[in-house]
Amino acid sequence: MTLSGRVALVSGGGRGIGRAISEGLAADGAGVAVNYRKDEDAANETVAAIAAAGGKARAYQASVDSFEEAQAMVQAVIADFGHIDILVNNAGIASRGNSVFDTDPAEMERVVRTHAFAPFYLSKLVLASMREQPRGDIIMISSVATTGYAGNGSPYNMGKAAEEALAKTLYKEERRNNIHVNIVAPGLVETQMGIRLAAATRGTKSRENLRELDAAMPFGHVCSPQEIADVVRFLVSDAAGYITGQRIEVDGGGQFTAF
Repeated sequence: MTLSGRVALVSGGGRGIGRAISEGLAADGAGVAVNYRKDEDAANETVAAIAAAGGKARAYQASVDSFEEAQAMVQAVIADFGHIDILVNNAGIASRGNSVFDTDPAEMERVVRTHAFAPFYLSKLVLASMREQPRGDIIMISSVATTGYAGNGSPYNMGKAAEEALAKTLYKEERRNNIHVNIVAPGLVETQMGIRLAAATRGTKSRENLRELDAAMPFGHVCSPQEIADVVRFLVSDAAGYITGQRIEVDGGGQFTAF
């Protein structure tokens, strides 16, 4: 499943799921643009890890919910790599677990901008370059939150629903240009966001304590970032050449008793 000659932009690509995706795509031969908003050290560590493994990557700072910053970043990536033909919309933030009544409108706007506006901006900005390549791929990292729409999470639910609506619209528009658009929807994943979720719902407060949930999870463990990355690697490969417009849940077939 070689990606030699292809170039990927991964938003939020320096940590957690984003880092696993960045490293996985680089291992398959793609050049990788690692986007970050604040954590420059993490992005540089990801770039260094890719380089140490023989891959090619660079870090790019941008708040992707700003059209102007996203535009400047995309222009810089194209100037450095020549084109973009894989986009992974991964950047995300959690909501605070409040009811609609108790949710600060500023929180709702911030979370929705990150999960809905940013993927729209980045998708729009890469399309011109992507259309010139033999194949393009856009992956939306969503969530199983859009399966059940649990209470006390309206900003996150709204943002992810909008992101999936974008994907379902975009694949129909861009299929004629040989651009594939798919959704990957994880459940609980062993990331900082996953740890915060577990802390809010189960009282766990560290990666080590997250191990306490393993026995209650499908296949005996909390999903790892690499398991999400492997699905992305498949979807952008030649092995998935006839797949577009799909939503793949990566949650072990549903949580057992933990959530």
